[in-house]
Amino acid sequence: MQLIKGHWQLIVLTGIVFALWNTPVMIPLKILVVFLHELSHAVTVVLTGGQVESLTISTNQGGMVTARGGSRFLSLSSGYLGSLIIGVALLVAALRTKADRIIMAVCGGVTLLVTALYIRDGFALIFGIGTGVAMLAMSRFLGHGINDLVLRVIGLSSMLYVPYDIFSDTIARSELRSDARMLAEEFGGATVMWGGIWLVISLCVIGLCLRYGLGPDSNLHWRKPPVEASVRRPVRRLR
Repeated sequence: MQLIKGHWQLIVLTGIVFALWNTPVMIPLKILVVFLHELSHAVTVVLTGGQVESLTISTNQGGMVTARGGSRFLSLSSGYLGSLIIGVALLVAALRTKADRIIMAVCGGVTLLVTALYIRDGFALIFGIGTGVAMLAMSRFLGHGINDLVLRVIGLSSMLYVPYDIFSDTIARSELRSDARMLAEEFGGATVMWGGIWLVISLCVIGLCLRYGLGPDSNLHWRKPPVEASVRRPVRRLR
């Protein structure tokens, strides 16, 4: 009972995300999660000494990074797991800190920077610029509560999408040319094996987040601004 009382908003939000997942309403959010997936590939390439040539996302919720050099093993493994870590970080930051507007501004700035550096095709360019500007506008003109809620939705959606996507792309449809299939072709093993490893890791990370990241109360408390009490002062009459 205490669990439900302390986290009822997050439970409701999870139910809403699941209920609307296959509706057009969620398409922009799904594409944003795909962007985080491709961003994780790109960051890993750069951190392991490689060079990113381009990054793209599409209307059918696909994406691709073209790169040279870097660790092929780590860059292929980082798509699903990297976007999961980003999702966990955004959710925990929204739940446990008051820096929501700063975090939203950083997200917007990073999105615009990645768009300027690596994206060249039409749809991805429009999406990257639009998303980055929207995030900066939210951080500037909207309050803490709205920014907190949006970060929760993004983080939660990325967390939920990763294990589902891993299972769908690497286990249920192992014939697809996924990151796991390319990893199997280049380093051995089977697509299902790599997908299974990633699935177990993702579920463990989500479990640790729920166990240690939520705290006793994750509900967002909307506080009204304090109303200053009027003070009646005695009127002095001058004679």
